[in-house]
Amino acid sequence: MAEKGEVLVEVKDLNKNFGVTVALHNVNMTIKRGEIRGLIGENGSGKSTVTSIIAGIQPATSGEMFYKGQPWKPKDSLEALHNGIGIIVQEMGTVPTISVAENIFIGDYDRFKVGPIISKRKMVEEAQKALENIGVTDINAARVTRNYNMEQRKLIEIAKTMAHDPEMFVVDETTTALSESGREILYRLMRKAADDNKAVVFISHDLEEIMDKCDTLTVLRDGDIIGSLEKEEYDPDLIKKMMIGRDVKGDYYRSDMEGYSDEVVLKAENLTTMQDLLCFDLELHKGEILGIGGLSECGMHTLGRALYGLEDIVTGSVTLTKSGTKVTSPEIAFNQRMGYVSKNRDLESLVLNGSIAVNIQSTGYKANRGLGFFISDKKERDYAQLQIDNLAIKCNDMFQPVSAMSGGNKQKVVFGKWLAADAEVLILDCPTRGVDIGVKASMYKLINDMKQAGKSIVLISEELPELCGMADRLLIMKDGKVTGEFLRPDGYDNTELIDCMI
Repeated sequence: MAEKGEVLVEVKDLNKNFGVTVALHNVNMTIKRGEIRGLIGENGSGKSTVTSIIAGIQPATSGEMFYKGQPWKPKDSLEALHNGIGIIVQEMGTVPTISVAENIFIGDYDRFKVGPIISKRKMVEEAQKALENIGVTDINAARVTRNYNMEQRKLIEIAKTMAHDPEMFVVDETTTALSESGREILYRLMRKAADDNKAVVFISHDLEEIMDKCDTLTVLRDGDIIGSLEKEEYDPDLIKKMMIGRDVKGDYYRSDMEGYSDEVVLKAENLTTMQDLLCFDLELHKGEILGIGGLSECGMHTLGRALYGLEDIVTGSVTLTKSGTKVTSPEIAFNQRMGYVSKNRDLESLVLNGSIAVNIQSTGYKANRGLGFFISDKKERDYAQLQIDNLAIKCNDMFQPVSAMSGGNKQKVVFGKWLAADAEVLILDCPTRGVDIGVKASMYKLINDMKQAGKSIVLISEELPELCGMADRLLIMKDGKVTGEFLRPDGYDNTELIDCMI
């Protein structure tokens, strides 16, 4: 029987290049049985790259890997999973058009063959057990996956990985897609795996979370491993310095108490949707950062969609007060200089197979016209390049596919298209989800700069420190209603805020 502390996975001199971009440089790392190994670093530091190579998602450019003491070079993630290494990816890893059961056992359908035919009934029964084994009872394995929301799909991915009883599994920025109850399921599975002498690699940008849950922590920067720390050595300021190469102390939030105009720019009245919202009222002022907080399922994400015309409204209305325009569709919202950053970035805010330029230019068809209805190539290039420069988007050029970028740089592209469009009202739903502390700092500066320029912002977040640090006014939601309203000058008391949530 394998002993606790025995090396399970080893990588030696691992390199990965994407064209001229060096993603990993001579990375050496060992992952041992019985540990939860944390990986942390800025976006583009190489965390997801090294784990995706171990898990068979992509090949290394050079270097060696060993698993259980034997050379390891999986041809794809299914081979890796069948041999005991699974990964739960940051973005969506399910196929929406097939059933939950088919997603859980994708690539493994032959085990359910009865003669020449695959028994769907047996597959559904086993998938239901896989869900129940991780503590999920509200997902029907026979249903098509698209019927479930982002968090439920992530739980399906977790069930898929755990159904194979992996020797090691990677959790890549998964908790940002989960509510508190979902996170507790994942934390319990991680701890149990370590206690059962298996290994876990946990990638997170949440420093507090990673320090709490991990036994060992490895820091990467620009494709290099900077160092590893044992739990007794953890120090937030030291870790931040290792991540970005300079001393970083404190936070990046606003310190001012500047107010906002009395002018109301957006009003929601008696807003009731097909789900989540009931007779909801809201006013957004010119130059205001209005924070919306609560537990994940409180209705705040539906609110963001409803304000931008993306959600079916049963009764009530969303009105831009200056023009009197009713916002009933995203087309109307866009034409009225509104912008929307979705929590589900890869599915709703980006064209992943498109270039940086294509994504940023998507808001500039009118601005970039030349003669008549023709689009000016030069105007389009300038439109995109300005945002690449202003936001310091890391890329080879504007024609690089967004799918090849880190999470933080993807989010900069999302912001860039709305900054380029000079949106007056922005709905930001979890705008710093899955980005590192450096990118968070730039996001917060952008949000504050927009406030100073007289823009109006609805900031929806599941992170209380973010809301308290940035909002002029804070609404706490529960069951589709406002349960508390708080003002920045009065100070935000966490106990009061949490009482309103639960």
